[in-house]
Amino acid sequence: MDRRTVLTSLAGLAGLALAGRAGAQAAYPGKPIRLVVGYSAGGAVDIVARTLGQSLAAGLGQPVVVENKPGAGTNIAVRSVIDAAPDGYTLMLAANALAANMALYQPAPFDAERDLAPVALVGRVPVVIAAHPSAPYGNVAQLIAAARAQPRRIAFASPGNGATPHMAVELFAKAAGIELQHVPYRGGAQAITDAIGGQVPLVAVNALEALPHVRSGKLKVLAVLSARRSGIFPDVPTIAESGFAGFEASVWYGLVAPAATPAPVLDRLHAEVQKALAGTEVRQRMAAVGGEVSPGPREQFAALIHAERLRYEKLVRETGIQPD
Repeated sequence: MDRRTVLTSLAGLAGLALAGRAGAQAAYPGKPIRLVVGYSAGGAVDIVARTLGQSLAAGLGQPVVVENKPGAGTNIAVRSVIDAAPDGYTLMLAANALAANMALYQPAPFDAERDLAPVALVGRVPVVIAAHPSAPYGNVAQLIAAARAQPRRIAFASPGNGATPHMAVELFAKAAGIELQHVPYRGGAQAITDAIGGQVPLVAVNALEALPHVRSGKLKVLAVLSARRSGIFPDVPTIAESGFAGFEASVWYGLVAPAATPAPVLDRLHAEVQKALAGTEVRQRMAAVGGEVSPGPREQFAALIHAERLRYEKLVRETGIQPD
């Protein structure tokens, strides 16, 4: 066989390989997709995941099955996705813990920027600071004044050490130059119960968890820690409006995949997420949990993960926060 024949044969084999790979990617998806959630069923992340999954299933033509893997501050769920085949059939709806846990847990359990590929930012839900209706402060300015007069005497409950609401209030306290006493609980429900009962004056939770108790008059919201006012608390000012321009500490949700997932698959998933976020159902469900959708390019989500990682690293370094 002469040299020209060998080269022609090799070129043909390479063309077949590329065609086969392109065909496999064009056929994606060819089976159900697993959407991992690092929290128990029924919570805000789970609700958003199931709503998004239904919309993605309609666009992709395959079922999207939500799999709840709570534990270790979502690290178990994250690791299961990192270790999965990078073929687009295992995804995760992640939240702030994805960025925070690299600082909270030592040694770091993963490197989200190296081990995962961002698909799309999905939306944001604000953290709120709420108090018993009889609390002597009715807004952020009054809370700051009281905290400055009584350093570390005013306590706030949160769903746990290192939970997003805990980190959000710590960021706010540093911005305001005050010191609050943190009281960690095993979840938001018990933290809210004790705030309603008067055992602790303040509670920090996501807007969805606070909503029914605010409606019933058992809690009052002092501020939302988002860039814009919440649709479910439209009369409550943001921290930025209360004198801290640019401050934001929302809960964010985003879709990620294993790092080596092919770019065409990531692009297809990103496009379907954008379609879902433009749809009425996902927008209404996000509004119902107190948030809003956040469409945008994949690079936007990658930049958010990086910025949040740096912000949480600085906070943990300066405060010594430890996970539960």
